[in-house]
Amino acid sequence: MSNVAIRNLQIQLGGNKVIESLNLDVKAGEFVVLLGPSGCGKSTLLHSIAGLIDTSAGQIEIGGKDMTWADPKDRGIALVFQSYALYPTMNVEANMSFGLRINGTPKAEIARRVSRASDMLQLGPLLKRKPANLSGGQRQRVAIGRAIVREADVMLFDEPLSNLDAKLRTELRRELKQLHKQLGATMIYVTHDQVEAMTLAQRMAVMKGGVVQQFDTPDVIYNTPANLFVATFLGSPGMNLFKGELEQQGAKTIFTNEHLSVDVTGYPFKQPLTGKHACVLGVRPEDIDVGHSDGVDVSAAVRASVSLIEAMGAHRVVWLDFHGTQVAGIVQDQQQIETEKEISFSIRTNRISLFDGASEQRL
Repeated sequence: MSNVAIRNLQIQLGGNKVIESLNLDVKAGEFVVLLGPSGCGKSTLLHSIAGLIDTSAGQIEIGGKDMTWADPKDRGIALVFQSYALYPTMNVEANMSFGLRINGTPKAEIARRVSRASDMLQLGPLLKRKPANLSGGQRQRVAIGRAIVREADVMLFDEPLSNLDAKLRTELRRELKQLHKQLGATMIYVTHDQVEAMTLAQRMAVMKGGVVQQFDTPDVIYNTPANLFVATFLGSPGMNLFKGELEQQGAKTIFTNEHLSVDVTGYPFKQPLTGKHACVLGVRPEDIDVGHSDGVDVSAAVRASVSLIEAMGAHRVVWLDFHGTQVAGIVQDQQQIETEKEISFSIRTNRISLFDGASEQRL
Protein backbone atom coordinates (compact mmCIF):
# COMPACT_ATOMS: atom_id res chain seq x y z
CA MET A 1 0.00 0.00 0.00
CA SER A 2 1.24 3.49 -0.86
CA ASN A 3 -0.05 6.91 0.00
CA VAL A 4 -0.45 9.62 -2.65
CA ALA A 5 0.43 13.22 -1.81
CA ILE A 6 -0.17 16.11 -4.19
CA ARG A 7 1.47 19.45 -3.41
CA ASN A 8 0.60 22.77 -5.09
CA LEU A 9 -0.17 21.02 -8.36
CA GLN A 10 -0.68 23.12 -11.46
CA ILE A 11 -1.66 21.80 -14.88
CA GLN A 12 -1.97 23.94 -17.98
CA LEU A 13 -3.37 22.58 -21.23
CA GLY A 14 -3.42 24.63 -24.41
CA GLY A 15 -2.89 27.88 -22.55
CA ASN A 16 -5.72 27.17 -20.10
CA LYS A 17 -5.10 26.52 -16.42
CA VAL A 18 -7.05 23.35 -15.69
CA ILE A 19 -5.73 22.87 -12.15
CA GLU A 20 -4.09 25.53 -10.00
CA SER A 21 -2.38 25.09 -6.61
CA LEU A 22 -4.20 21.84 -5.76
CA ASN A 23 -3.29 19.91 -2.61
CA LEU A 24 -4.57 16.44 -1.75
CA ASP A 25 -3.45 13.72 0.64
CA VAL A 26 -4.65 10.15 0.06
CA LYS A 27 -3.76 7.73 2.85
CA ALA A 28 -2.25 4.32 2.16
CA GLY A 29 -5.02 1.76 1.59
CA GLU A 30 -7.73 4.42 1.31
CA PHE A 31 -10.56 4.52 -1.26
CA VAL A 32 -10.85 8.14 -2.41
CA VAL A 33 -13.33 9.36 -5.01
CA LEU A 34 -12.85 12.51 -7.11
CA LEU A 35 -16.34 13.84 -7.79
CA GLY A 36 -17.47 16.77 -9.90
CA PRO A 37 -19.20 17.89 -13.09
CA SER A 38 -17.68 17.43 -16.55
CA GLY A 39 -14.71 19.71 -17.12
CA CYS A 40 -13.88 20.22 -13.44
CA GLY A 41 -10.40 18.68 -13.78
CA LYS A 42 -10.92 15.36 -12.00
CA SER A 43 -9.77 13.14 -14.91
CA THR A 44 -6.88 15.52 -15.60
CA LEU A 45 -5.81 15.14 -11.96
CA LEU A 46 -6.03 11.35 -12.19
CA HIS A 47 -4.03 11.25 -15.43
CA SER A 48 -1.35 13.46 -13.89
CA ILE A 49 -1.02 10.99 -10.98
CA ALA A 50 -0.65 8.22 -13.58
CA GLY A 51 2.00 10.19 -15.46
CA LEU A 52 -0.04 10.55 -18.64
CA ILE A 53 -0.16 14.37 -18.36
CA ASP A 54 2.82 16.57 -17.50
CA THR A 55 2.47 19.01 -14.63
CA SER A 56 3.20 22.72 -15.00
CA ALA A 57 4.26 23.04 -11.36
CA GLY A 58 3.95 21.25 -8.05
CA GLN A 59 4.80 17.77 -6.86
CA ILE A 60 3.27 14.28 -6.91
CA GLU A 61 4.49 11.79 -4.31
CA ILE A 62 3.58 8.10 -4.39
CA GLY A 63 4.67 5.96 -1.46
CA GLY A 64 6.79 8.81 -0.11
CA LYS A 65 8.81 9.14 -3.35
CA ASP A 66 8.72 12.09 -5.73
CA MET A 67 7.12 10.76 -8.91
CA THR A 68 6.35 14.09 -10.57
CA TRP A 69 8.50 13.33 -13.62
CA ALA A 70 8.71 9.53 -13.38
CA ASP A 71 7.54 7.40 -16.32
CA PRO A 72 4.11 5.79 -15.86
CA LYS A 73 5.67 2.31 -15.71
CA ASP A 74 7.83 3.36 -12.76
CA ARG A 75 5.05 4.78 -10.59
CA GLY A 76 3.69 1.52 -9.17
CA ILE A 77 0.17 2.28 -10.39
CA ALA A 78 -2.52 0.44 -12.36
CA LEU A 79 -5.11 2.35 -14.39
CA VAL A 80 -8.63 1.32 -15.46
CA PHE A 81 -10.19 3.49 -18.17
CA GLN A 82 -13.80 4.22 -19.05
CA SER A 83 -13.34 2.24 -22.28
CA TYR A 84 -12.44 -1.41 -21.81
CA ALA A 85 -9.50 -1.23 -24.27
CA LEU A 86 -9.28 -5.03 -24.60
CA TYR A 87 -7.42 -6.77 -27.40
CA PRO A 88 -10.18 -8.30 -29.58
CA THR A 89 -8.02 -11.18 -30.89
CA MET A 90 -6.98 -12.35 -27.40
CA ASN A 91 -9.10 -14.31 -24.94
CA VAL A 92 -9.75 -13.11 -21.38
CA GLU A 93 -6.73 -14.90 -19.94
CA ALA A 94 -4.39 -13.45 -22.56
CA ASN A 95 -5.81 -9.95 -22.11
CA MET A 96 -5.26 -10.10 -18.36
CA SER A 97 -1.73 -11.46 -18.62
CA PHE A 98 -0.49 -9.42 -21.58
CA GLY A 99 1.34 -6.76 -19.56
CA LEU A 100 3.00 -9.36 -17.36
CA ARG A 101 4.19 -11.34 -20.38
CA ILE A 102 5.66 -8.21 -21.98
CA ASN A 103 7.54 -7.49 -18.74
CA GLY A 104 9.00 -11.00 -18.67
CA THR A 105 7.17 -12.18 -15.56
CA PRO A 106 7.70 -15.95 -15.00
CA LYS A 107 4.87 -18.16 -16.30
CA ALA A 108 4.11 -19.63 -12.87
CA GLU A 109 3.77 -16.15 -11.38
CA ILE A 110 1.52 -15.05 -14.25
CA ALA A 111 -0.74 -18.08 -13.71
CA ARG A 112 -0.94 -17.33 -9.97
CA ARG A 113 -1.89 -13.70 -10.48
CA VAL A 114 -4.44 -14.40 -13.22
CA SER A 115 -6.03 -17.16 -11.14
CA ARG A 116 -6.27 -14.86 -8.11
CA ALA A 117 -7.79 -11.98 -10.08
CA SER A 118 -10.25 -14.21 -11.95
CA ASP A 119 -11.43 -15.73 -8.65
CA MET A 120 -12.00 -12.27 -7.16
CA LEU A 121 -13.96 -11.10 -10.21
CA GLN A 122 -15.74 -14.39 -10.96
CA LEU A 123 -14.09 -14.64 -14.38
CA GLY A 124 -12.99 -18.29 -14.14
CA PRO A 125 -15.56 -19.70 -16.61
CA LEU A 126 -14.79 -16.88 -19.09
CA LEU A 127 -11.01 -17.14 -19.35
CA LYS A 128 -11.07 -18.76 -22.82
CA ARG A 129 -13.64 -16.39 -24.31
CA LYS A 130 -12.81 -13.40 -26.48
CA PRO A 131 -14.15 -9.88 -25.77
CA ALA A 132 -16.76 -10.14 -28.55
CA ASN A 133 -18.43 -12.95 -26.59
CA LEU A 134 -18.64 -10.99 -23.33
CA SER A 135 -21.24 -8.57 -21.98
CA GLY A 136 -20.32 -4.99 -21.12
CA GLY A 137 -20.10 -5.83 -17.43
CA GLN A 138 -17.88 -8.84 -18.11
CA ARG A 139 -15.56 -6.77 -20.30
CA GLN A 140 -15.16 -4.18 -17.57
CA ARG A 141 -14.38 -6.96 -15.09
CA VAL A 142 -11.61 -8.12 -17.43
CA ALA A 143 -10.25 -4.56 -17.62
CA ILE A 144 -10.25 -4.39 -13.82
CA GLY A 145 -8.66 -7.86 -13.66
CA ARG A 146 -5.88 -6.69 -15.98
CA ALA A 147 -5.13 -3.93 -13.46
CA ILE A 148 -5.29 -6.29 -10.47
CA VAL A 149 -2.72 -8.73 -11.86
CA ARG A 150 -0.13 -5.96 -11.78
CA GLU A 151 -0.45 -6.06 -7.97
CA ALA A 152 0.14 -2.32 -7.89
CA ASP A 153 0.07 -0.37 -4.65
CA VAL A 154 -2.13 2.34 -6.20
CA MET A 155 -5.11 1.67 -8.50
CA LEU A 156 -6.64 4.49 -10.53
CA PHE A 157 -10.16 4.29 -12.01
CA ASP A 158 -11.35 6.79 -14.63
CA GLU A 159 -15.17 6.51 -14.72
CA PRO A 160 -15.01 2.73 -15.31
CA LEU A 161 -18.77 2.15 -14.94
CA SER A 162 -20.18 4.99 -17.01
CA ASN A 163 -20.73 2.82 -20.12
CA LEU A 164 -22.82 0.25 -18.24
CA ASP A 165 -26.55 0.14 -17.59
CA ALA A 166 -27.94 0.98 -14.15
CA LYS A 167 -28.26 -2.62 -12.93
CA LEU A 168 -24.68 -3.51 -13.94
CA ARG A 169 -23.34 -0.32 -12.36
CA THR A 170 -24.97 -1.27 -9.07
CA GLU A 171 -23.52 -4.79 -9.19
CA LEU A 172 -20.00 -3.64 -10.08
CA ARG A 173 -20.07 -0.89 -7.43
CA ARG A 174 -20.64 -3.57 -4.82
CA GLU A 175 -17.89 -5.74 -6.30
CA LEU A 176 -15.42 -2.83 -6.35
CA LYS A 177 -16.13 -2.11 -2.70
CA GLN A 178 -15.54 -5.78 -1.86
CA LEU A 179 -12.43 -5.81 -4.04
CA HIS A 180 -10.95 -2.91 -2.08
CA LYS A 181 -11.45 -4.83 1.16
CA GLN A 182 -9.71 -7.88 -0.30
CA LEU A 183 -6.78 -6.10 -1.92
CA GLY A 184 -6.17 -3.35 0.61
CA ALA A 185 -4.69 -1.23 -2.21
CA THR A 186 -4.93 2.53 -2.38
CA MET A 187 -7.70 3.37 -4.84
CA ILE A 188 -8.49 6.72 -6.48
CA TYR A 189 -11.72 6.75 -8.47
CA VAL A 190 -13.08 9.45 -10.79
CA THR A 191 -16.81 9.87 -11.37
CA HIS A 192 -19.49 12.48 -12.00
CA ASP A 193 -22.10 10.14 -10.48
CA GLN A 194 -22.85 11.14 -6.90
CA VAL A 195 -24.38 7.74 -6.07
CA GLU A 196 -21.13 6.01 -7.04
CA ALA A 197 -19.17 8.52 -4.99
CA MET A 198 -21.33 8.23 -1.87
CA THR A 199 -21.41 4.43 -1.90
CA LEU A 200 -17.76 3.75 -2.77
CA ALA A 201 -15.74 6.45 -1.05
CA GLN A 202 -14.13 6.39 2.35
CA ARG A 203 -13.38 10.03 1.60
CA MET A 204 -14.28 12.05 -1.45
CA ALA A 205 -13.03 15.28 -2.99
CA VAL A 206 -15.72 17.43 -4.59
CA MET A 207 -14.16 19.48 -7.40
CA LYS A 208 -15.19 22.54 -9.37
CA GLY A 209 -13.05 24.48 -11.84
CA GLY A 210 -9.90 22.57 -10.93
CA VAL A 211 -10.30 23.37 -7.23
CA VAL A 212 -11.18 20.93 -4.43
CA GLN A 213 -14.23 22.45 -2.76
CA GLN A 214 -14.42 19.92 0.08
CA PHE A 215 -12.51 16.75 0.99
CA ASP A 216 -14.09 14.61 3.69
CA THR A 217 -16.23 11.54 4.32
CA PRO A 218 -19.48 11.22 2.31
CA ASP A 219 -21.58 11.70 5.47
CA VAL A 220 -19.84 14.94 6.45
CA ILE A 221 -20.02 16.36 2.93
CA TYR A 222 -23.70 15.47 2.53
CA ASN A 223 -24.80 16.73 5.95
CA THR A 224 -22.47 19.73 6.34
CA PRO A 225 -21.54 20.97 2.84
CA ALA A 226 -18.77 23.57 2.84
CA ASN A 227 -20.48 25.87 0.33
CA LEU A 228 -23.50 26.26 -1.92
CA PHE A 229 -21.91 24.42 -4.84
CA VAL A 230 -21.28 21.28 -2.77
CA ALA A 231 -24.74 21.57 -1.20
CA THR A 232 -26.53 21.67 -4.54
CA PHE A 233 -24.28 19.20 -6.38
CA LEU A 234 -25.03 16.37 -3.95
CA GLY A 235 -28.51 15.00 -3.39
CA SER A 236 -31.40 13.91 -5.58
CA PRO A 237 -33.59 15.91 -5.52
CA GLY A 238 -31.16 18.69 -4.68
CA MET A 239 -31.14 20.77 -1.53
CA ASN A 240 -33.99 23.27 -1.15
CA LEU A 241 -32.71 26.84 -0.92
CA PHE A 242 -34.38 29.92 0.60
CA LYS A 243 -32.81 33.38 0.35
CA GLY A 244 -33.27 35.71 3.29
CA GLU A 245 -31.65 37.42 6.26
CA LEU A 246 -30.43 36.46 9.70
CA GLU A 247 -31.13 38.81 12.57
CA GLN A 248 -30.95 38.76 16.34
CA GLN A 249 -34.24 39.02 18.19
CA GLY A 250 -33.25 39.11 21.83
CA ALA A 251 -31.53 35.82 22.63
CA LYS A 252 -32.77 34.24 19.42
CA THR A 253 -31.33 34.14 15.89
CA ILE A 254 -34.07 34.20 13.27
CA PHE A 255 -33.93 33.54 9.54
CA THR A 256 -36.58 35.56 7.72
CA ASN A 257 -37.71 36.36 4.23
CA GLU A 258 -40.98 37.61 2.77
CA HIS A 259 -42.82 34.32 3.39
CA LEU A 260 -40.77 32.36 5.95
CA SER A 261 -39.55 32.76 9.52
CA VAL A 262 -37.32 30.06 11.04
CA ASP A 263 -35.71 30.02 14.50
CA VAL A 264 -32.07 29.01 13.90
CA THR A 265 -30.76 29.78 17.39
CA GLY A 266 -29.42 26.24 17.81
CA TYR A 267 -27.39 26.34 14.58
CA PRO A 268 -23.64 25.73 15.12
CA PHE A 269 -22.30 28.96 13.58
CA LYS A 270 -18.57 29.05 12.89
CA GLN A 271 -18.41 32.65 14.12
CA PRO A 272 -20.86 34.79 16.09
CA LEU A 273 -23.05 37.01 13.92
CA THR A 274 -24.00 40.60 14.65
CA GLY A 275 -26.71 42.69 13.05
CA LYS A 276 -28.51 41.62 9.89
CA HIS A 277 -26.74 39.16 7.61
CA ALA A 278 -27.80 38.13 4.09
CA CYS A 279 -27.81 34.36 3.82
CA VAL A 280 -29.24 31.30 2.12
CA LEU A 281 -31.01 28.61 4.16
CA GLY A 282 -30.62 25.10 2.75
CA VAL A 283 -32.58 22.01 3.74
CA ARG A 284 -32.56 18.51 2.23
CA PRO A 285 -35.88 17.12 0.90
CA GLU A 286 -35.88 14.38 3.57
CA ASP A 287 -35.83 17.14 6.21
CA ILE A 288 -38.97 18.80 4.89
CA ASP A 289 -41.96 17.57 6.91
CA VAL A 290 -44.94 17.44 4.54
CA GLY A 291 -48.47 17.33 5.95
CA HIS A 292 -47.48 16.94 9.60
CA SER A 293 -44.46 17.02 11.88
CA ASP A 294 -43.30 14.87 14.77
CA GLY A 295 -42.87 17.96 16.93
CA VAL A 296 -39.07 17.66 17.18
CA ASP A 297 -36.98 20.69 16.15
CA VAL A 298 -39.26 21.90 13.40
CA SER A 299 -40.14 25.37 12.19
CA ALA A 300 -43.69 26.68 12.28
CA ALA A 301 -45.73 25.08 9.51
CA VAL A 302 -46.53 27.08 6.38
CA ARG A 303 -48.86 26.35 3.49
CA ALA A 304 -47.99 25.47 -0.12
CA SER A 305 -49.69 23.98 -3.16
CA VAL A 306 -48.81 20.44 -4.28
CA SER A 307 -47.61 20.74 -7.90
CA LEU A 308 -46.27 17.22 -8.54
CA ILE A 309 -45.93 13.83 -6.84
CA GLU A 310 -43.20 11.40 -7.92
CA ALA A 311 -43.71 7.81 -6.78
CA MET A 312 -40.31 6.26 -6.02
CA GLY A 313 -41.40 2.91 -4.61
CA ALA A 314 -40.32 3.08 -0.95
CA HIS A 315 -41.11 6.80 -0.78
CA ARG A 316 -42.65 9.70 -2.69
CA VAL A 317 -41.13 13.01 -3.69
CA VAL A 318 -43.72 15.75 -3.24
CA TRP A 319 -43.05 19.02 -5.08
CA LEU A 320 -44.60 22.08 -3.49
CA ASP A 321 -45.18 25.50 -5.02
CA PHE A 322 -44.28 27.90 -2.21
CA HIS A 323 -44.90 31.43 -3.53
CA GLY A 324 -43.21 30.59 -6.83
CA THR A 325 -40.37 28.56 -5.30
CA GLN A 326 -40.35 24.81 -5.93
CA VAL A 327 -39.77 22.91 -2.67
CA ALA A 328 -39.14 19.14 -2.68
CA GLY A 329 -40.14 16.99 0.28
CA ILE A 330 -39.74 13.24 0.74
CA VAL A 331 -42.75 11.44 2.19
CA GLN A 332 -42.28 7.95 3.63
CA ASP A 333 -45.80 7.30 4.95
CA GLN A 334 -49.11 6.64 3.19
CA GLN A 335 -50.89 9.90 3.98
CA GLN A 336 -53.32 11.10 1.33
CA ILE A 337 -51.74 13.84 -0.80
CA GLU A 338 -53.30 15.25 -3.97
CA THR A 339 -51.90 17.59 -6.62
CA GLU A 340 -53.30 21.11 -6.90
CA LYS A 341 -54.34 20.96 -3.23
CA GLU A 342 -52.83 23.01 -0.43
CA ILE A 343 -50.86 21.25 2.29
CA SER A 344 -48.68 22.36 5.19
CA PHE A 345 -44.95 21.78 5.49
CA SER A 346 -42.30 22.55 8.07
CA ILE A 347 -38.50 22.47 8.21
CA ARG A 348 -36.48 20.29 10.57
CA THR A 349 -34.34 23.07 11.98
CA ASN A 350 -31.73 20.73 13.47
CA ARG A 351 -30.83 19.59 9.93
CA ILE A 352 -30.46 22.89 8.07
CA SER A 353 -27.41 24.49 6.45
CA LEU A 354 -26.80 28.24 6.33
CA PHE A 355 -24.58 29.93 3.72
CA ASP A 356 -23.27 33.46 3.44
CA GLY A 357 -25.27 35.44 0.89
CA ALA A 358 -22.14 36.92 -0.74
CA SER A 359 -19.36 34.30 -0.45
CA GLU A 360 -21.73 31.27 -0.52
CA GLN A 361 -19.56 29.64 2.15
CA ARG A 362 -21.07 27.76 5.10
CA LEU A 363 -21.76 29.96 8.11
